Amino acid sequence: MAFDFKKEYKEFYMPKNKPQIVNIPEANYIAVRGKGNPNEEGGAYQRAIGILYAVAYTLKMSYKTDYKIEGFFEYVVPPLEGFWWQDGVDGVDFSDKSTFNWISVIRLPDFITEKDFNWAVEIATQKKKLDCSLAEFITIDEGLCVQIMHLGSFDDEPETVALMNEYLDKNGYTNDFNESRLHHEIYMSDARKVAPEKWKTVIRHPIKKLQYGGQG
Repeated sequence: MAFDFKKEYKEFYMPKNKPQIVNIPEANYIAVRGKGNPNEEGGAYQRAIGILYAVAYTLKMSYKTDYKIEGFFEYVVPPLEGFWWQDGVDGVDFSDKSTFNWISVIRLPDFITEKDFNWAVEIATQKKKLDCSLAEFITIDEGLCVQIMHLGSFDDEPETVALMNEYLDKNGYTNDFNESRLHHEIYMSDARKVAPEKWKTVIRHPIKKLQYGGQG
């Protein structure tokens, strides 16, 4: 059986539909950065997704080529994820998608090095006839977060985020957004095959414990 991150790390990919606090370990990702409405037909976001999957599947299938990755074992490509923010907005304003900045990512197994990643970018560019030069190898250490499974359309996320914020207030935590700690979504459904009301999306926010009675 191929290693499946969703099954091996259920606490990170399959939270319940009520808020929970988690500590997310450091991990490496394929990433493509961009700006603008993700729903724009043929736009930058959709092109980015094509690049991510081209590189991800080149790495996944590398064992069938002459290129050998040290420590490789067969695995299922993890789900698509995204970090989102807007300049001058604390959190996310879902009503104005044209102002989104985003980093779209797919997690990499720990055995894949930057050298392996660079090989995959080169091969994917050749084989897929697709310029994959925008792909980056990045390391993200999310640390302390609150997360929840959101069911339904992305446009309904504010209601779920309100539940998360209420939970933080009751438990002595607060959101901790900054330029390196961002609104994070993990897409557990294939939006092309599943009706919007059945979409499953992990929403994850960076948090910190409130300091009472001293310097906060």
